[in-house]
Amino acid sequence: MRTLKFSTQTLLLQIAVVLLTVLLFALAFGVIMVERITQEAEQRALTLARTIASQPQVRQEVARISAATGTPPSTVLDRGPLESIAESARQRTSALFVVITDETGVRLAHPDPQRLAEKVSTDPSEALAGKEVVTRNTGTLGPSAGAKVPVYAPDTTAGGGAAVVGVVSVGFAREPLGSALLGASGPVIVTACGALAAGVGASMLLRKRLRRLTLGMEPEDLTTLVQDQVAVLETTHEGVIGVSTGGRVTVVNATAQELLGLPDLQGTPWADAPVPEQLRDLTRQEAAEDDVLELVAGARVLLATARKAVHDGEDLGWVVFLRDRTELAQLTRQLESVSTMSSALRAQRHEFANQLHTISGLLDLGDTARAAEYAHRLVETGPLEFPVEGLERLPEPYLQAFIGAKGIRARERGVTLRVGEDTFIRGSVKAPHDVTTVLGNLIDNAINAAVSGTRVGAGGPGADEGADGERWVRVDLLDEPGPEPLDGSPRLGTLHAVVADSGDGVAEPDRLFEKGYTASRVPGHGLGLKLALELAQRRGGEVTLLDAGGPGPGSACDGGSASTRSGAVFAVRLPTAMMFTTTSGEDT
Repeated sequence: MRTLKFSTQTLLLQIAVVLLTVLLFALAFGVIMVERITQEAEQRALTLARTIASQPQVRQEVARISAATGTPPSTVLDRGPLESIAESARQRTSALFVVITDETGVRLAHPDPQRLAEKVSTDPSEALAGKEVVTRNTGTLGPSAGAKVPVYAPDTTAGGGAAVVGVVSVGFAREPLGSALLGASGPVIVTACGALAAGVGASMLLRKRLRRLTLGMEPEDLTTLVQDQVAVLETTHEGVIGVSTGGRVTVVNATAQELLGLPDLQGTPWADAPVPEQLRDLTRQEAAEDDVLELVAGARVLLATARKAVHDGEDLGWVVFLRDRTELAQLTRQLESVSTMSSALRAQRHEFANQLHTISGLLDLGDTARAAEYAHRLVETGPLEFPVEGLERLPEPYLQAFIGAKGIRARERGVTLRVGEDTFIRGSVKAPHDVTTVLGNLIDNAINAAVSGTRVGAGGPGADEGADGERWVRVDLLDEPGPEPLDGSPRLGTLHAVVADSGDGVAEPDRLFEKGYTASRVPGHGLGLKLALELAQRRGGEVTLLDAGGPGPGSACDGGSASTRSGAVFAVRLPTAMMFTTTSGEDT
């Protein structure tokens, strides 16, 4: 058997409720009408009974019969004046009955002559005691609403101990509930039909709105949809943020909260959500759906896109997707470092092969003395020569290899990399990943600035390449031992670094570390400095712009020489990035 749709069930239920309400209303209306008609009948009966009981002829005749011994037979009473008065009043008023009794409750007048001279079927004691009584009884003639009024002896007034010689009982038939409803069927039917039509119309409108709000889906479909949504959103490795057409956040999965470092924003206005402004830009009307945004959030590099959500042609809002590219960015930088060092080793292999060929040639010529002299010189100078000035100031192997590899890359681009005279390293690198990321980003940025700079070295713009036209990057490194640990663990220290270049300096120093700021429009670029800052801050350190660069006090801009021009200068502090042995960590 096919189950009715939920919307259809709701419609039928609402119609049934409206119909039941109308029926209850009609029933209540009928009960009220019956009560009102009954009360009117009681008042009519009381008025008629008072009128009959106050007639002198009735009072005299009842008093006469009550004073006599015994009760006249029914044949006499049927032809008597009381029967004539009672029957005349009954026919004139359409009463159900008009009964007159003596002081003992024996009928002296009754619509049915066969009932004359018999005791009444209802208790007349209250009326015989001098009280007027309104009654609702079911007697020999059926249910009635009536009244009992005492009949007083002639020449007496009610109250004051006047003698009661009989009772006049008048009754009108009570209208059944069905008859009352039938009598008022016109207004009731019109009202019921109007209410039913209004209820059905409202139910139809509600059904239509319900189908629109649920996109035509049944509750079972919605339950399945919610379960599937939760399963997908909470298991995906991508962050998902849903924004409704009303501009409120409707969905934020756990991955998005983790990537952005935010609490659940569900219900928050999208315009007030504490997210990078670039994310809000993706959901503007003029934004294209193929826009791809790279941004730094905390220590993470994120790739963000936005898509319009449309169902059956109806705009449901935006869905923002976040992908974590941190590991990919780190692997890319490590791969670049490995590639650079591999190129350096490949170049050195060629150089070493050339040296071996030279020694082999000298030996083939029998010039062993010159071959030995050449070999001794190679031993003294070493087999590897990185193109970095002052590299011998770095005894730490990791830093020496890393800076040396960067020097090869810089030389390929026409830039000289130097290790400054203030360099003083005694420990060994403990956090190579963070050191590589932070220093690598700063050195790469400095190399790019030196290559694109319009002024170089000590010369001004347009100077010849050479001593005065040299493009350079300088790195000064210094380690600072920390306190000696009490538990015997290795002693840690801070790595300080200063990176300067011969470029044009920083154009917007105030926005340099602003979240999401980048001077590059190429996707994948412009994130290195922000990432370096985040990594340094995560270790409790910092990356600082010491000098934005540009013309100095005596530059050509002030009428002096351009030789005082310089590029940007950055300082780095990385706590716990170095490790010291007992001897290397001693202060000198």
